[in-house]
Amino acid sequence: MIAVDTNILVYAHRSEAPFHEQAFECLKSLAEGSQRWGIPVSCIHEFLAVVTNPKVFRPASRYEQALAQVDAWLAAPHVQVLHSGPEHWRILSELTTKARLQGGQFHDARIAAICVENDVRVLWSADRDFGRFKALKSINPLV
Repeated sequence: MIAVDTNILVYAHRSEAPFHEQAFECLKSLAEGSQRWGIPVSCIHEFLAVVTNPKVFRPASRYEQALAQVDAWLAAPHVQVLHSGPEHWRILSELTTKARLQGGQFHDARIAAICVENDVRVLWSADRDFGRFKALKSINPLV
């Protein structure tokens, strides 16, 4: 299974974002494809927070637009929202201990733990920080 990180979602949604065309095509290929893919629930929350923030985008996406975008992605036949389960704390603890994290790095660890627990094969992300989690393969599909 492929999982998609927040930055890919944001780039695909916002036409003025860097790599918009590439991100849009990546998500389109997943949505129209036959393989299972997922979006970690934390990434959905972060996507909504980023695209509707007027300090990030001027004008920001209206909440109706942002919610409609998420609904459109979730209407794809092989997508699922990835949640934490009963092994989340154990996996998160292992990932954070091995990577010796601090501060904001825990947010990425939470996403990585959700992916590992849901048997994600690869996380698509433009964020190189996921490389610190050896239990999860991450690639940047935009380059």
